[in-house]
Amino acid sequence: MLGRIIMGKIGFDNAEYIRRQSENIRKRIALFGGKLYLEFGGKLFDDYHASRVLPGFEPDAKVKMLLQMKDEAEIVIVINADAIEKNKRRGDLGITYDLDTLRLIDAFRGIGLYVGSVVITCFNNQSLAKAFEKRLKNLGIKVYRHYSIEDYPNNLPLIVSDEGFGRNDYIETERQLVVVTAPGPGSGKMATCLSQLYHEHKRGVRAGYAKFETFPIWNIPLKHPVNVAYEAATADLNDVNMIDPFHLDAYGVTSVNYNRDIEIFPVLTAMLERIMGSSPYKSPTDMGVNMAGYGIVDDDVVCTAAKQEVIRRYYTALCAVRQGLGSQNEVSRLELLMNQLGVSSADRPVVGAALQRAEETGAPATAIQMEDGRIITGKTSSLLGPSAAMLLNILKTLASIPDEIMLLSPSIIEPIQRMKTEFLGNNNPRLHTDEVLIALSICAATDENARLALEQIPRLSGLEAHSSVILSGVDEQTFRKLGVNITFEPKYQTKKLFHR
Repeated sequence: MLGRIIMGKIGFDNAEYIRRQSENIRKRIALFGGKLYLEFGGKLFDDYHASRVLPGFEPDAKVKMLLQMKDEAEIVIVINADAIEKNKRRGDLGITYDLDTLRLIDAFRGIGLYVGSVVITCFNNQSLAKAFEKRLKNLGIKVYRHYSIEDYPNNLPLIVSDEGFGRNDYIETERQLVVVTAPGPGSGKMATCLSQLYHEHKRGVRAGYAKFETFPIWNIPLKHPVNVAYEAATADLNDVNMIDPFHLDAYGVTSVNYNRDIEIFPVLTAMLERIMGSSPYKSPTDMGVNMAGYGIVDDDVVCTAAKQEVIRRYYTALCAVRQGLGSQNEVSRLELLMNQLGVSSADRPVVGAALQRAEETGAPATAIQMEDGRIITGKTSSLLGPSAAMLLNILKTLASIPDEIMLLSPSIIEPIQRMKTEFLGNNNPRLHTDEVLIALSICAATDENARLALEQIPRLSGLEAHSSVILSGVDEQTFRKLGVNITFEPKYQTKKLFHR
């Protein structure tokens, strides 16, 4: 089973990756004098996708590198106006891109990185985008507008003109290294960098551009599961991994890139020729600084992890369609990617275990898989929801507490239920996962078994779980915070039209 191969094993050397990546970025900074716009793709502060498909990769690896040069760097955050208008959400955190922008600003500032401004791209007077712009300005944050350009990226004469990039606001920056990042893909980071190069050129400022994108990894095969997992992560954007034709033509070497970088490369080349007289890059691969491929130390481990990620993305897309937040096209694309890898939901052991338990009990159930391959389930009861029950069961198992011992007695649970239903107006008396953890932590002060169970919580991180129904937002977020990779069947527990 795929799940048993991966859990608890390391396939990626994070320290070696940081060493190589830092060295390569410094070389690129030295190539350009004056100012460097460094596009950071993926998640800069918390790249959980990378940590899932490359076990051993630390989610904050990129930001740790930036801290080494924080006095020289400033952050520019880019957000697409259409993403604001559509209330687009980060799948891992469950929050909208505009709220994530605020979260990122706080996070960067909290570790001492300077956030210079926010850029709203594809701006066309969208009402929610204007409201967000006003909110940012009221918070004392500089905001700039960038606009859509007709026939982008094909109409080079228009793009590289005062009616194209020249129409965008010029972003006032203060430091030599400008890191351009975003809450998610498709935000317009590259176009923002190119626009700035145009404006800097008009002002007589020498500036350069480089790209820091973890995926796709250029020096592993095109159809490697890690690269396929990247396509799965961006299925809603219709990104496609491709052999870089420019790199192959220039060097006779096969490398992997993706369609948007390849499409934009002629624009980048034209811009750099205007700025420097000639372009230092012969291919999209050249403009990148990605060293992630050199950090892979166990290919079997990362292949298995990547396949699991594609299956998880598939379930996420199914639930999004059920909730009215996704499209069937995205589901179909993910099905094709799963077929390419030769995997199905049967390769995710917790799926079958949760469904079997639900069938046996006639009520929602959840399942979680331990590092040794054992699967622990939780069923619905009068006191606990299935996720809360499963959470207590796994903590007991990890702490080697006999099954007959109750961690939370009915005398503890029932007063909480009364509070929920009689005073807080909840219809469901069963305890959620967060409520169970709070009750367990209180009991741990006087009960040795509860204390032992509570000490097992760090061991939940990285485990795989599945629910036979879509979980409440509370339970979903609790599992995310615990580091549990949870998926759901695309159906609700009840037939109600409104679900919290």
